[in-house]
Amino acid sequence: MPEGDTVLQTATRLHAALAGQVLTRSDLRVPRFATADLTGRTVLDVTARGKHLLTRIEGGLTLHSHLRMDGAWRVFAPGERWRGGPGHQIRAILGNTEHTAVGYRLPVLELLRTAEEDRAVGHLGPDLLGPDWDPGLAVDRLLAAPDRPLGEALLDQRNLAGIGNVYKCELCFLARVTPWLPVGALPDGVLPRLVTLAERLLYANRDRATRTTTITSEYRTPPDRGPGPVPGTGRPRPRPPHHVQERLYVYGRARRPCLRCGTPIRLADQDDRPTYWCPGCQSGPIPD
Repeated sequence: MPEGDTVLQTATRLHAALAGQVLTRSDLRVPRFATADLTGRTVLDVTARGKHLLTRIEGGLTLHSHLRMDGAWRVFAPGERWRGGPGHQIRAILGNTEHTAVGYRLPVLELLRTAEEDRAVGHLGPDLLGPDWDPGLAVDRLLAAPDRPLGEALLDQRNLAGIGNVYKCELCFLARVTPWLPVGALPDGVLPRLVTLAERLLYANRDRATRTTTITSEYRTPPDRGPGPVPGTGRPRPRPPHHVQERLYVYGRARRPCLRCGTPIRLADQDDRPTYWCPGCQSGPIPD
């Protein structure tokens, strides 16, 4: 699932292509809004709210979309061949004289009154990349359910908006606790630092051209990493075999050696999501 930084990048591309322009083409391919015609209206702005996209249109209308696992918005120039999937996967087309935005496989697509946007996004917690970001409120919301596993709490967009499964795994690694540790069992001071780190990571990745989230290149060297053997083991330090593994500590690295201690990374489901952790670096409960 795209995370908050990726959704913000999508909003930025859509805003650059559509905002201030009059729509000359409008096609919403979902039954409820199939007859809606937005042509002749000016797109006012496109903004991200957590993992949600809000395209605001003249006349007090907002097109709300969510990418979830497989959705995507693509922007094309006149005459450019559309790429993003077969035609039957297209759910929305918004075009002007200079660009056409095409939404593929959008599981959520609805047209609503701009004044009623809270109906779609009002439940969200403070947005890690938004003007409403409030780390204190995010901490309070996470602590409201102290028995909840940290990984599940971080993914709950009602606590803080923008974290996805990649960031969940990486943040738990950087905090040196497993995703199954209850929020209330974190040592004093760890949760505020973790929330602040989450904002820093998303912010660092918000403008990246690559689709791969970068963790280790922003926080390049753990305190105990350097040349020579893994401390206390005599084993040589593992070298990541390709570029993706240089960018992430644990996500997608099941059975490969931890970049910090050399222990094989493990994989299990948490709330039906693949969850990665290092049993050597991270303390706390793990699934049976």
